[in-house]
Amino acid sequence: MRTLRIVNLIFAFIATTAPMAHALEMISKLKLDGALWLGIQQHLYRGWGEAFGPVEILALVTTVALLLMRWRDRHTRTACLIAALCYAAMLINFFAFNQPVNQAINGWTIDTLPANWSVYRTQWEVGHALTALFSITAFVVLVRQHLTVARSPKKE
Repeated sequence: MRTLRIVNLIFAFIATTAPMAHALEMISKLKLDGALWLGIQQHLYRGWGEAFGPVEILALVTTVALLLMRWRDRHTRTACLIAALCYAAMLINFFAFNQPVNQAINGWTIDTLPANWSVYRTQWEVGHALTALFSITAFVVLVRQHLTVARSPKKE
């Protein structure tokens, strides 16, 4: 059980890194002109989904595994349920906000950049800000639960 909790925390931490990077960049990226923003989206972020998507899914899977294994412990159950819901919300949020923008901009060029490109930018940035909120919430809840279990006189 301890190994699963540690693996879960590792996945939970890594699952925060990409959303937090996007959230920290947001203020600056909202000031970019269309051509520069499009260039960043099409070149800098290539491969992020393939690298971080599986980690977010593994964070969800390991959290659900902990939830099922410790179902009878009310505190662990509550923490894992909150974290699992956050990870599910991250995935739903990505497909609702970010994936449509990613698909739209794949075919754009500087010459075909639509007049309303900034609407897409806002949608993409807000989507990642929400994902950052969900990922940090899940991570904090899981760390708190891990520390509570570690301090408990009756170890797993």
